[in-house]
Amino acid sequence: MLTAVKPHILVLNKNCKASIKGGVNKVVPTAIDLIKNSENYNRENSRNFSLMVIGIPNVGKSSLINRLRNIHLNRKKASAVGATPGITKSVKIICDDPSIYLFDTPGVVEPSIKNMEVGLKLALCRNLKDNLVGEELMADYLLYWLNKHKNFTYVKHFDLPEVTDDIRVVLFYIAKNQNLVKKIRNAEGTVQQYPDILTSAMHFITAFRDGKFGKILLDIDHLD
Repeated sequence: MLTAVKPHILVLNKNCKASIKGGVNKVVPTAIDLIKNSENYNRENSRNFSLMVIGIPNVGKSSLINRLRNIHLNRKKASAVGATPGITKSVKIICDDPSIYLFDTPGVVEPSIKNMEVGLKLALCRNLKDNLVGEELMADYLLYWLNKHKNFTYVKHFDLPEVTDDIRVVLFYIAKNQNLVKKIRNAEGTVQQYPDILTSAMHFITAFRDGKFGKILLDIDHLD
């Protein structure tokens, strides 16, 4: 592993809304000290350093970089911040004195995910691209998880008549209530309307991601 041969700093923020100013201020000085004290550092009087930020998608890597630039360069964001995996990959300067260049990498995940449930959880948290997993499959698992944990907030949010474990029923009502339809021309040339199930699935997933179902920890069963 890269961290086994390179000096590294583990940055954790367990509360997304908490202020991290104090901790971020220490990142660059700590990184410089680690580099200078490492066995591989043999450049005398070097005034430039290269760093790399690595992490799974959608954990705030670009936000961290933008914060570092703001602190040390007094510049606004230069890294595109987005929820889609793989949006960022470039080299940026984050400090002038000393010169520090940072490689902003796309999010990384394990080469293979053997457990389907783990993959579905990662996809729901935007760590995998939706279309690689399948929006309807993700919505189906999300409904299963909500029902299993007695979280029925989706019923009121989407104006469903009752709790259900059938994702097709949920998506049908979402399409009906929000007028989500797709038009398909049949062999006779007649245009027919059908519920847009894919868009409905995305609405269901987006509601979860936006916190409409409350604060949710998908791995809560592992804490028992």
